[in-house]
Amino acid sequence: MRAAFIESKEALDLAEVDTPEPGEGQVRIRVDYVGICGSDLHYYFEGVNGAFVVREPLVPGHELSGRVDHDPLDEFATGAPVTVHPATFGTPSRELEDSPHLWPGGAYLGSASTTPHTQGALSEYLLVDRGMLRRLPATLPVRRAVLAEPLAVALHAVTKAGDLTGKRVLVTGAGPIGLLTIAAARVKGAAHISATDVLAGPLARASAMGAAEVIDVSREQVPADSFDVVFECSGVAVSVSSAFAAAKPAGTVVQVGMVPNEPRPINLAPFISKELRVFGTFRFKDEIDEAIVILDAHPEIEQVITHEVHADDTVTAFGLARNSEESGKVIVAVWPEG
Repeated sequence: MRAAFIESKEALDLAEVDTPEPGEGQVRIRVDYVGICGSDLHYYFEGVNGAFVVREPLVPGHELSGRVDHDPLDEFATGAPVTVHPATFGTPSRELEDSPHLWPGGAYLGSASTTPHTQGALSEYLLVDRGMLRRLPATLPVRRAVLAEPLAVALHAVTKAGDLTGKRVLVTGAGPIGLLTIAAARVKGAAHISATDVLAGPLARASAMGAAEVIDVSREQVPADSFDVVFECSGVAVSVSSAFAAAKPAGTVVQVGMVPNEPRPINLAPFISKELRVFGTFRFKDEIDEAIVILDAHPEIEQVITHEVHADDTVTAFGLARNSEESGKVIVAVWPEG
């Protein structure tokens, strides 16, 4: 089978390797689609993602959908459409009993956080523990289901904020996660959603996804004290400060976008004076199950996908995904549906 390996900064090799055989508790998947995430871009273009350095060839990819190729126990029929919860939870912690995604020692598909690295999905076949598999409804196309993982990230952020019914919501940063956060907030009953970015392309996609107002922050300021809930999806320090300013007194800010593991200047005065509730959010627990239901019921969410690139052109796909003016979610077609 073929797999894509990131060897180091801007070095990616499509190589032939042996097709793996399932071990105890494992199922083999034929991967149809893989979404390119921000962490994948960091690994490819920088050779690092935060504190995690590519020290050996790494197969990226944790957003995937496909079909069961071989289940030794025949619990999953060959050809059954599936997606995958990409986390292997770590050592159980009594203090974090309800947050297994935060347990120490966990792993994630396509991550250099472990040694050996946890290989990801950008390959023709993938072995996963059967507990990571999620069946897809017959009405949900495999292509759309590749969004289940990133939508689960957005849903986890929305869960942190609490009930959004009737709330005024701001999403800062209209990249793929921002767009899916707009979709999640809309499904969860937000009364009015605004979105910000510095580029026309993302703002147009935010409007199409359901944002009632879009703000180009390179030209105009976000209104202060105006939003019940702010989802900060860019990870840019100035945008974090803007999120604190935009929230109403006693409002909520959820930091969704990842930030570098280093000091950055942020204005905390509004956070203090308005007694804001501020949450971090990291990956997700089990929201992928709800994400599948939502994707099945809301086919319009598939428009987040702006480019589908064949696996032969994986390097091109990474370049497109880096160009946020041009692209929303870029997916790689490993075994295209149909």
